[in-house]
Amino acid sequence: MSASSAVPKTSTPVPAPAPVPAPGAAGPPPSARLTGRETAVLLVLCGAIFLEGVDVAMLNVALPSIRADLGMGTGSLSWVLSAYMLGYGGFMLLGGRTADLLGRRRTFLFWLTVFVLFSGLGGLAGAPWVLILARFATGLAAAFMTPAGLAIITTAFAEGPRRNRALLLYAGTAAAGFSLGLVAGGLLTAISWRWVFFAPVLLAGGLLIAALPLLPRDRPPARRPGERFDLAGAATATGAMLLLVHAVVRTGEPDAAAVLTLAELAGGLALLAAFVAVERRSAAPLVRLGLLRSGPLLRANLGALLFAGSFFGFQFTATLYLQDLRGWTPLQTGLALLAIGADAVLAPTLTPRLVERFGTVRVILGGFVLAAVSYALFLPVGMDWSYPMMFPTMILTGLAFALAYGPLTIAATDGVAEEEQGLAGGLLNTAFQFGAALGLSAVTTVHLAAVGSGSSGLDGFRAALAVPVAAVTLGALITALGLRRRRTAS
Repeated sequence: MSASSAVPKTSTPVPAPAPVPAPGAAGPPPSARLTGRETAVLLVLCGAIFLEGVDVAMLNVALPSIRADLGMGTGSLSWVLSAYMLGYGGFMLLGGRTADLLGRRRTFLFWLTVFVLFSGLGGLAGAPWVLILARFATGLAAAFMTPAGLAIITTAFAEGPRRNRALLLYAGTAAAGFSLGLVAGGLLTAISWRWVFFAPVLLAGGLLIAALPLLPRDRPPARRPGERFDLAGAATATGAMLLLVHAVVRTGEPDAAAVLTLAELAGGLALLAAFVAVERRSAAPLVRLGLLRSGPLLRANLGALLFAGSFFGFQFTATLYLQDLRGWTPLQTGLALLAIGADAVLAPTLTPRLVERFGTVRVILGGFVLAAVSYALFLPVGMDWSYPMMFPTMILTGLAFALAYGPLTIAATDGVAEEEQGLAGGLLNTAFQFGAALGLSAVTTVHLAAVGSGSSGLDGFRAALAVPVAAVTLGALITALGLRRRRTAS
């Protein structure tokens, strides 16, 4: 608006007073449009999370070819997946806090370089132990790189519509990486399983070149005199996560010793208790325990755990049903699951509008409810089901992911201080990773128990499908509780 004509004429111009909005009237909403540089930064970070998703998905499809070429047994082959999961889930908390303390840009660039090197080593592996080592190091790199990338977004974009839009685009890209990776893995494995490792190297190398000039520089927070890095907290937290994740992974193995699994669980819980004791006494804790007293943050992380468990549990069960029972090829299976990738289109287009209109918690609840309906529709699956009978579950699962995943990311980082954004991202990704491991182990255990009791293979898969339904239903109840508390508080 132009200045008012009633401004008094003096030698020194006096600016017109800003118009005062009427009581109760809302000011103009902040714009969610991103600048050109912000878009470029977001593309780099989205490329990194896409890389992580596509890397995991392509490997899942390539496992049978890897087993045949390297002469691996079923037990050692499972370690190709477990090693990545251990590195990722075990070091995620440490990775998030390291980004806060040492600098998010520096952490992201260093561990993206490590990701490139060890992904290339996986493609060159001539022995199973080399491949397993490469996968552990790649998961370790992702554990530091992913929370650093998320923290760059939550600190570079102001809280509100701009950050929400950036986070939803980021979440949609992550989901697209996993969905499209299933198809890409089938195509690349047809050439050679080694290209499942070499293709991410090419993508990561391009991202590294683009990230150097684009990512904003940040200064680590100044340390007080005598303040040291919380080594005891890092050791107990990482040890606890490693033992807990491995124990969860072992529960899904048919030949796992129950005594060893229980010992690992007990050891993990003991280290977790030791971690809490260390953090209470530390002058500079790895995790400020007061952050965990936030009800919305806890509900968001618990919801992320349950949603990831249901989502990955369903995809794993559906994949085995299609390949083991129906005899579909990996490429056919990937194409069948491609409809779930609709979230890559819906997350950046539909979800922001729904969040703006209904709020984050209501959209998350809608995603959970839709996922429960989607998985329930697949429960009566039969040997004679055609793809049109499966399609409603596939497309509804994609829509549910679009509604829940991005808003969960917003809820888990909303209101967190800038110096703890890396930690908040580490907590969230730990919840997702631990949930995925728990979901995979749960569906495997239920399926094996059902088949072991004399049920047919199809009945075993039907029993396993009840796990995702139960997990996502519990998540919906927890989310609804948070919505009810908000209404009570208002």
